[in-house]
Amino acid sequence: MSGEVAGRDVDHDDDNDDDEKANAGLQLLEGHRVVVRADIDSLIAQGKVTLLSGGGSGHEPAQSGYVGHGMLSAVVCGDIFASPPPAAIFAALKAIASPAGTLVIVTNYTGDRLNFGIAVERAKAEGMKVAVVIVGDDCALPNTGNSAGRRGLAGTVLVHKLAGAKAELGCGLAEVFDTAFN
Repeated sequence: MSGEVAGRDVDHDDDNDDDEKANAGLQLLEGHRVVVRADIDSLIAQGKVTLLSGGGSGHEPAQSGYVGHGMLSAVVCGDIFASPPPAAIFAALKAIASPAGTLVIVTNYTGDRLNFGIAVERAKAEGMKVAVVIVGDDCALPNTGNSAGRRGLAGTVLVHKLAGAKAELGCGLAEVFDTAFN
């Protein structure tokens, strides 16, 4: 993996390490609020598409609760109700960069669209293969044309699961994107 991940072996016999036991399949990207699958190196070595999402904290378990097998490869967490900064998103993209590509799943929140967009453009400029899908399905907000629109919080988990299943099967970036988009 191209990023520094602070992973530790989990001692399953020590009752004092409940947090590590509960999150044994996850790692943190040092210096950032980025949760990464512990087996990310294996995914990349197998040539699988990786998936990244994220957003402001305060909506848990979205998005960090969806990192794992058949779901997201990593998630970037912002402050409470604030989009993560582009630098953290870019660090996550570097950490999970796969030759098969990375699909970035973004909720239709103005800050997320801007910050993920900046990071994705930087990643593409550095030669990474990246595609983006914006999810805007939220039926709680009327589509009046006077606002940013529907945020996509509810349906994003379905996109994570559908795209994650395709990626886990070894489908290419175009097919994973088409599944997420359609």
